[in-house]
Amino acid sequence: MLDKIFYKKMLSKSFNIPVRINYWDGTSEEYGQGEPEVTITFKEAVPIKDLLRNASIALGEAYMDGRIQIEGSIQRLVKSAYEAHDSFFYNSKLKHFLPKQSHSERHSKDDVQSHYDLGNEFYRLWLDPTMTYSCAYFESENDTLEQAQLNKVHHIIKKLHPQPGKTLLDIGCGWGTLMLTAAKEYGLDVSGITLSEEQYKFVQQRIKDEGLEAHAHVYLEDYRELKHGPFDYITSVGMFEHVGEDNLETYFQTVADYLSDDGVALIHGITRQQGGAYNGWINQYIFPGGYIPGMTENLEHIVAAGMQVFDLETLRRHYQRTLEIWERNFKQNIAKISESKDRKFIRMWDLYLQACAASFEAGNINVIQYLISKGPSGKNLPKTRDYIYTK
Repeated sequence: MLDKIFYKKMLSKSFNIPVRINYWDGTSEEYGQGEPEVTITFKEAVPIKDLLRNASIALGEAYMDGRIQIEGSIQRLVKSAYEAHDSFFYNSKLKHFLPKQSHSERHSKDDVQSHYDLGNEFYRLWLDPTMTYSCAYFESENDTLEQAQLNKVHHIIKKLHPQPGKTLLDIGCGWGTLMLTAAKEYGLDVSGITLSEEQYKFVQQRIKDEGLEAHAHVYLEDYRELKHGPFDYITSVGMFEHVGEDNLETYFQTVADYLSDDGVALIHGITRQQGGAYNGWINQYIFPGGYIPGMTENLEHIVAAGMQVFDLETLRRHYQRTLEIWERNFKQNIAKISESKDRKFIRMWDLYLQACAASFEAGNINVIQYLISKGPSGKNLPKTRDYIYTK
């Protein structure tokens, strides 16, 4: 009886759309006005002590295990929870526990490999052919995901105003599309670093296959340990979300240390305009060690490292659409994914992709590109943004 009272109090104010809750005892409740858009069925009660410890983790685990069933759009449901200001997402009493984090070099490597070394074939099934696992850039509503990812790569490189023959470092190079595009199409000598064994081997092979050995190198190293440089340009896409709150200062100082005098960097990553935050479930199961920094938090570290901002651009809606396409691709390939991954893993990743799309849609998180320079802002860049958009 106490469980039901607690659940009703928690769930009745957690959504701004009409929902139906089917409880474990066979009873149902409808919250909100109108026909329910989503139905949540509890096969059994999630213990109150687990909800009080961290509701996000407890409910996420229950969905992964099949103890909670959801009919309707998870993205729509999670978006409504972010938009309902009395939701469990914002209840400080329901998020005491967070997974422990360490960002030593050993732990950072373990964290990265736990996510990115799930297998290139797994990612190949739902990413686009460029194997780009970050926010795409949709110049047109008709852009395919592959085109939008190539748009993003060129958008980033063009912002640097690159000059042939100069050097570029890509911190967290992924599967190498950005760095190799910079070498092939912009005439730069490029270096990439990653902690993922799978990505490292993949990029090594790409360099060999494309005959770029003289102009491209990849290193399996922590960003704090690279022994090369300085570089005229630095890019880093989807990286600072992995370094941890305590290491943001070190990360941006490292960018400054690797940049040549008057060098230019484009740092692209998930940033909250409302301030930094953790998500217990994502930290526990998807991105160990993850932390989404606040926009002003990043700006403070940039300035403290002796760099200056030339331009900021937000890409929130672009990442929402990227995730929606990834989720669609993921669902279309569930049969193949099931050959190597179990049902719990599939439910976990489906929840992750839809919940992240919802978080961007609701404005809970954002993607921001920081165009920064070492020395006076934009000293070696054109005075207007026109140069970025010329073909």
